Amino acid sequence: MKNIIPVLFLGFLAACTSSKPLPDPVQAKATEAPATTLAPHVEAIRQQFAPDKRVALFDVKTNGPVLTGETNLPAAKTALLERLQAAGLSFQDSIQVLPEAGLNDKTFAVVTLSVANLRSEPKHPAELATQATMGTPLRVWKQKSGWYLVQTPDKYLAWVDASAIKLMDNATFTAWQQGEKLLYTNPYGFAYATPNAQGATVSDLVYGDMMVLKKQTKGFYEVSFPDGRSAFVSAPEVQKYTDWAATRRPTEQNLVETSKRLLGLPYLWGGTSFKGVDCSGFTKTVYFMNGLVLPRDASQQVHSGDLVDTKDGFQNLRPGDLLFFGSQAKDGKPERVVHVGMWIGNNEFIHSAGRVRINSMDPAAPNHDASELNRFLRAKRISPQASLIDLRTASLFQ
Repeated sequence: MKNIIPVLFLGFLAACTSSKPLPDPVQAKATEAPATTLAPHVEAIRQQFAPDKRVALFDVKTNGPVLTGETNLPAAKTALLERLQAAGLSFQDSIQVLPEAGLNDKTFAVVTLSVANLRSEPKHPAELATQATMGTPLRVWKQKSGWYLVQTPDKYLAWVDASAIKLMDNATFTAWQQGEKLLYTNPYGFAYATPNAQGATVSDLVYGDMMVLKKQTKGFYEVSFPDGRSAFVSAPEVQKYTDWAATRRPTEQNLVETSKRLLGLPYLWGGTSFKGVDCSGFTKTVYFMNGLVLPRDASQQVHSGDLVDTKDGFQNLRPGDLLFFGSQAKDGKPERVVHVGMWIGNNEFIHSAGRVRINSMDPAAPNHDASELNRFLRAKRISPQASLIDLRTASLFQ
């Protein structure tokens, strides 16, 4: 289970916002506020606007009367300042609203590798937080030593190496989005320097990689990558994105068939691609292949969809339902969701545990998983309306 970051965003956050003038510290009737006075207000705003730091940044601290730190939520900063003013507290505002000015308007990016590894900190040894496939649009918030803090379409925040993305200003990003897209639909393959599958490669490819169509040649498409490289891909291995999106049907049968295409993939903490998946990366990939984008982690996915009644057993479950596992709230400790799998019928579920595998809830079955049965928490049914993004109607890559 990955538990700590492919409408683009349904609305990118503005870079800055205006706020009411702050009171003159000399003339203000309120006494200067110590950090202990400001801190509860800061925490209240954090809980309101950014309760999950994986998808929203509100890193604000107090140092005496001085507010420091940063946020990518202009509305949160505005709410905090107005709250402090209403409470009659004086303060000094030194909160930076992202994106940082040093990006020089290049606040968008597109993934240029078959699979980009996004990490929890700006360094290669850091934890793998999530992955993003070629063509995935990103929002860029700041940079540090050749790394960029980005936000994926599912709003996950993580750091990516500069070599994995193409930075773009708004005009360049818009031009990329408007290009006719091809989606790679094989689990794994290659793009070639010439229309010859025996020749040199330009890049490897995985399911979900997105390229711009340049022209069609015999048996191949000539494509453009986000960083401007040209390559050729075998025509049977790609599909026009608009056609692919229009044919997505997240039915029970399709979800099960898709999930079995991933059988045997290795478990990879932070993985969300055919190069490896963790438990929530697996369910996320299955639903993506059927046109729906789910939240990144199991502890986020558990809040999606409708609860299925499992008080008296698993007879109410339908193929495609998500099963969540972990520890129940006990002795003052909160519930912990640490694993997720997908029901496929016949008392069986498929999940990434060591590798993508099928196990049974039936104690008499040879593939019974007693440990997962013992820590089962609940099941949820995901409708298109319960997903973060329905790719059949959203303009994520357009």
